[in-house]
Amino acid sequence: MGRREILDPMTDALERWESAVADLWVRADALGREEGVDAMRALADACPAADGRAAFELAGMYDSMGFEAEAGSAYERALERGLDEARHAQLAVQYGSTLRNLGRLDEAIAVLEAAPLHASTGTAPRIVLALALHSAGRPDAALRVALEAQIDALPQYRRSMRAYAAALTERVDPASR
Repeated sequence: MGRREILDPMTDALERWESAVADLWVRADALGREEGVDAMRALADACPAADGRAAFELAGMYDSMGFEAEAGSAYERALERGLDEARHAQLAVQYGSTLRNLGRLDEAIAVLEAAPLHASTGTAPRIVLALALHSAGRPDAALRVALEAQIDALPQYRRSMRAYAAALTERVDPASR
């Protein structure tokens, strides 16, 4: 038996599981809080993978349904078990937001500052970081991060906008004026 035949049952099972998760997310807004969590918990329990994807999806559903404390624990399990690059980047955004909502601002800022860059999240980590900084009473740093998140999308004025954003948090020595 070749390697391909050995891998196919696992690949097929994972594809079916991923499809079921995607289908659940499509209808999540129509579900009640408990119903959505119960449905994702059943899918998480049936996940054929040993990595953190099941915990990640369950955390996301907890989050989506307003159960932030439960989401935090599930995000931590997902991190412990490991994730692919896209889910890891998405976890940083979602977990950072959850930590912010739980009032764990220093942790939220640390998670978001360390968030990996990935096409699946775009500038979302920086935007949520700006929100966390604002919640932490650091409005100048929050504004700087929010502005910097948008600079690369500008067709021109990038250098000037970077300087303006940096000036929000740079310390100016009054004696140098």
